[in-house]
This record gives sequence, C-alpha cells and structure tokens, in this order.
Amino acid sequence: MDFELMINSFPKLLNAAVITLKLLSVSLIIGLFIGLLFAILRLNKNIIINKFAYGYSYLFKGTPLLVQIYLIYFGLGSVEFIRESFLWILLKEPFWCGVLALTINTVAYGSEIFRGGIQSVSKGQIESGKSLGFSNIGLLRRIIFPIALRQVLPTYGNELILMVKATSLVSLTTYMEMTGIARKIMAKTFAPVEAFIAAGILYLFLNFLMVQFIKYLEYKYNPH
Repeated sequence: MDFELMINSFPKLLNAAVITLKLLSVSLIIGLFIGLLFAILRLNKNIIINKFAYGYSYLFKGTPLLVQIYLIYFGLGSVEFIRESFLWILLKEPFWCGVLALTINTVAYGSEIFRGGIQSVSKGQIESGKSLGFSNIGLLRRIIFPIALRQVLPTYGNELILMVKATSLVSLTTYMEMTGIARKIMAKTFAPVEAFIAAGILYLFLNFLMVQFIKYLEYKYNPH
C-alpha cells in the first residue's frame, strides 16, 4: 500500500469535504422543515391530506436514492417544459439536483420519524397547554415540537449519518464531492485502495462529528 499517495490525497479530499458539507447542510436544513410539515400532514384528520403525505413517504422510501438521483439529474433535463422554465436555472446544476434528491429522500424518512415523536407527546401535556391558553400554533411551538424533537433525536441522528453517506451517490452525476475526487485520484494513479481508504477515513470523521453533535443535543435537552 502506498501511504505517501494516501497522505498526498488528503488535501484534495479535505477541499472536497467542504463541498460535501455544503451539499449536506443545505439538504438537511430544507429537509428538516419540510419533514416537520409532512409529519403534521400525516397526522391531519383530512383523509386526502393524510393519504397524500403517506403516499409521498411510501414512494420515496420505497425507491432507491440512486434511481431518484438519476431521474432528477438525467430525467428532468429531457422534459422540454422543465428546460424552458425558470427551474432549469437551478436544475441544470448538479449541486441543486443533488440537493433536491437528498432533500426529498430525507423528507420521506424524517416525516415518519417526526410523526412518531409528535404522537409520543402525551395528551396530558397537550391539555395542560390548552388550559394555559395556548393556541394551536402555540402548542406546536412551545410544547409539542420541543418534546417531539427531544424524543426523536437518537433516531433522527441515524438519519443524519445515513445522509452523510448518501452524499457519495451524488458523485455519480458530475458533482465532485469526496467520492468524486477519490474516483478522480483513482483514475490518475490506478490506486483505488489508497484513494478510497483516505475518503473513507474522512467520511468516518464526519460521522464521528455528527454523532458527537447528536450526543450534545441529547445532553442539552435532556429534561433531567
């Protein structure tokens, strides 16, 4: 094994790690808010709204992320209506195609996680909020969401880790994040082991940081 090549690969991969974090952070922030919205829709008593949210979750959880990325990156460009609309300004860029694919995927999983968290809030806590005069929005903001988010942190933490690893699939477009750069190094040096071990170490480090961040949030928001 060529350790010198592995060490020399780290600077390039570290620069790509910044690009990976940009892709990840944008997708997670958008996905968090839309996931909460879809969790609320899943709990709506209107059967049409409820089934729509359920169908969305079922569709994108039941199909591979790689297929979704290909359909978005290669498929949308073949639709004339998309190419002639303002959406093409964003969708012609591999970054935004990656963000879109990762976002719709994490929303599907996140909505189910948040739904479970919201349902874990006891009726007694909700009734206590109502007795204090909270409106429905106030109940969501001050009681239901804080309790639900605390309950789902361990499970949602696993989703964050899966998202870190899922960013590597975006390299199958022309987006050069860490896996894409590792493939480029491999193509130049014909040394796949060294390039991908170096990339794997950085992915492991990113996931280590993610785990520590989730542990910190669990400790901070622990009611005890």
